[in-house]
Amino acid sequence: MSAPVADVTGRRLLAHVATAQSGGRLPSVVAGLVRDGSVVWRGRYGAAGVPDHDPFDVQYRIGSITKTMTAVLVLQLVRDGRIGLDDPASVVLGDVGYADRTLRTLLAHSSGMQSEPAGSWWERSPGLPWDELAAAHDGSGAAFATHQQFHYSNLGYALLGEIAARLHGRTWWECVASLVLEPLGMTRTSYLPEGAAAQGQSVHPYESVLVAEPATDTGAMAPAGQVWATLDDLATYAGFLLDGHPDVLSAELLARAFGPQSGSARDGLGYAHGLGFQLFPGGSGTLAGHSGSMPGFVAACLVDPRRRTGGVVLANATSGSSPVQLAVTLLEELQRSEPTLPPVWLPSDPPPAELADALGVWHWGNTPFVFRMEGTELVARRDGVEAYRFAVVDGRVVGTAGYHAGERLHVVRREDGSVSHLDIATFVYTRTPYDPDVPVPGGHPER
Repeated sequence: MSAPVADVTGRRLLAHVATAQSGGRLPSVVAGLVRDGSVVWRGRYGAAGVPDHDPFDVQYRIGSITKTMTAVLVLQLVRDGRIGLDDPASVVLGDVGYADRTLRTLLAHSSGMQSEPAGSWWERSPGLPWDELAAAHDGSGAAFATHQQFHYSNLGYALLGEIAARLHGRTWWECVASLVLEPLGMTRTSYLPEGAAAQGQSVHPYESVLVAEPATDTGAMAPAGQVWATLDDLATYAGFLLDGHPDVLSAELLARAFGPQSGSARDGLGYAHGLGFQLFPGGSGTLAGHSGSMPGFVAACLVDPRRRTGGVVLANATSGSSPVQLAVTLLEELQRSEPTLPPVWLPSDPPPAELADALGVWHWGNTPFVFRMEGTELVARRDGVEAYRFAVVDGRVVGTAGYHAGERLHVVRREDGSVSHLDIATFVYTRTPYDPDVPVPGGHPER
């Protein structure tokens, strides 16, 4: 468990929240930071309009953060072998519009399908039941060919939510409540506002007058952005994204979901999308999570898996402030003021037999690499910088990170049993540069 931040750090963090609230003309902002599975800071600025109530127990609408919960339901089904990522939605939904798209493309917004459902703007309109929503779309409204580029589709998540509902034999919300919220202890997260809840507002651009926004039931579009949650509950959810949960989804499977699946040339390296999760550059490399926006609300929930930190922001107005930017700023301030400590170095057990003969200095051509044990993995470093990682998987040595990820490392022996060289997917590593006793691809260079 991490200790709360120091008072001076808390003041700096609160200053960022205050700047966002004031500059963004937001009635209220609540924010929190998580480190190593525990909340280390919470702050608020403005008033949520719920007198005499704990501001961190006031519900806000979290918008498209809901999509990550829908994604978790789908990934659970994939984990359990009930459907495949590359199966088309039609295996569950039958012959409806866009059901030829695979679950992978729907999760990653690479299906090419239209962004919004036909009809009036769904976020401020009474929701339709699934049958009516499906009947309004024949699949002809696609914006791009499948896999052509990232194109955000709210409608795609209605399909994913219906898949989860049908395979479980209950409503999408019942699936979220029992398979995600209940195991995580998120008791203040709900479909419609319950108990103390902020009023969603928009702000007149010139008069600075507040205009109340409706709290709609979006029906079959709910899997794209219906959920309400408190800061404390969403901080719990951020902790889950960092650590996983045995009854929901493992950290290993979440890490796969955080892998880039789609993007667009216009965004360059500034944005990508995983399996239900937005990916932003920042922190130790990549921040994963999702932003959220519904009429009257903006939100963000981002985590930095390497630093084991997460940031949550909730606000009750749609007046142009970026919750993602505030979450990133808070995470940067935390790292600057109270940086994440590296793991404690501990001596390891003797290496397994499969790795014992791979330790030491090896040369790829004239380039030396040092292969050494770090914990349970074999790590190859070039000039002190990590290049590759390997682990023993079912008796085989397999790459886990770097260029050789997924490839098998073979320790090649001479007839007398001594070690000759390493072979990794045709890359030959020798004890001395271009060892004359080892067959080198393309032949030995002339001196």
